[in-house]
Amino acid sequence: MSKFSEWFHNILEEAEIIDTRYPIKGMHVWLPQGFQIRKNALKLLKSILDEDHEEVLFPLLIPEDELAKEAIHVKGFEEEVYWVTHGGLTPLGKKLALRPTSETAMYPMFALWVRSHQDLPMRFYQVVNTFRYETKHTRPLIRVREITTFTEAHTVHTNSQEAEEQVERAIEIYSSFFDQMGIPYVVTRRPEWDKFPGADYTMAFDTLLPDGKTLQIGTVHNLGQTFAKTFQITYETDDGQHEYVYQTCYGLSDRIIASILGVHGDEAGLSLPPEVAPYQVVVVPIIFKEGAQEVLDFCGELKNQLRSSGIRVHLDDRDLRAGKKFYEWEMRGVPLRIEIGPRDLKEGKIVLKRRDTLEKEFVEYQEEQVVDLVNDRLQRITTNLKEQAWEMLLENLREVNTLDEARDTIQEDGGIVSFLWCGDEACGKDMEEKVQVDILGIQEDADTGECVNCKEKARYRALLARTY
Repeated sequence: MSKFSEWFHNILEEAEIIDTRYPIKGMHVWLPQGFQIRKNALKLLKSILDEDHEEVLFPLLIPEDELAKEAIHVKGFEEEVYWVTHGGLTPLGKKLALRPTSETAMYPMFALWVRSHQDLPMRFYQVVNTFRYETKHTRPLIRVREITTFTEAHTVHTNSQEAEEQVERAIEIYSSFFDQMGIPYVVTRRPEWDKFPGADYTMAFDTLLPDGKTLQIGTVHNLGQTFAKTFQITYETDDGQHEYVYQTCYGLSDRIIASILGVHGDEAGLSLPPEVAPYQVVVVPIIFKEGAQEVLDFCGELKNQLRSSGIRVHLDDRDLRAGKKFYEWEMRGVPLRIEIGPRDLKEGKIVLKRRDTLEKEFVEYQEEQVVDLVNDRLQRITTNLKEQAWEMLLENLREVNTLDEARDTIQEDGGIVSFLWCGDEACGKDMEEKVQVDILGIQEDADTGECVNCKEKARYRALLARTY
């Protein structure tokens, strides 16, 4: 898609996703259409998390001394924290931070909740607003100062093996979530200099947007015992000893909505997966003077039948030209449009228009089968969107053998390049400086070959890309 950045900015306004005119830079208002997409996405994510997590809600404010306890962690956020210094006109004796993330809010409470090994494992999640004073160029839904869809999970375990298994479980959760929305991704282990502050290591999900840049859409952190030792989170063993727990955390943000819009959109506007679309089906009556009421009555009955079966459907009976309605609903990304006019009614047919392929299909109307027909087409749309998106990502994942080839590939084609790397931090940072793009992370171990930069023995196959 040409000029993706301009397209993305325009579609947020035209499709009424968010309003960016709120008088604080980097903050926005969710409009009804956008909020419904967000709501449906969160409903899906919560249904997966609820299988083995419990939902909680922690306060927004974090005391300065609690935030400062974990030095490595706070150093990673020190330039991004918003501080509350007054209560009304009264200066506070202790500054309060608006949470940039919730480790230092939650873990003092975990220290109170965890007593014995019988209390573990604990798995919690919450959906909250977080605040980070973003100093780079802000972008709606992508780089913001108020993250309004911050879904974070935090788990507590008795040993390192359980924590490792939870990391794998978190990757399964996010993979399932993105798969159901047709969002393709690569999963890598972030380089040491780019891991979450205080974590032993960080795993990350990245997708590819149409401009050839990658967008980080999810992270999973193995925290080891770092925070447990800071906040004295211990459990009593069978023999009465007290041991520090092991922890993980993982999160998603507003970027999941950006990825849904960006990955599936096209020059005509949005193309939403049925799972998250505010309306999965729109019924558009084609009205002429003759037979108008019969058409409207039929469309109303069809709408009620689809809605009663659980399909999110809208009847557009506005007094507007059909072409204007078609444009609007295609731009908004409604997966399936049903058109019915007097001739269709007379011939016993309905017209289906898929948003993903823009193909029209004339089918015989059979009342007892129409729900199955619509559900079948919605499933086909879901499958097709996923296949198209994965094809786009894989076509733009290219293996290179030299640093010059990596640079040229990124500059000319964008996308993601795969290369052999020794794993040394100095070498990796030197590589980033030479190519002027970031190492996403390690994808897998390498058995043979040499590093594309320093020519030492390669330990890993890693990925490199321009990032948001």
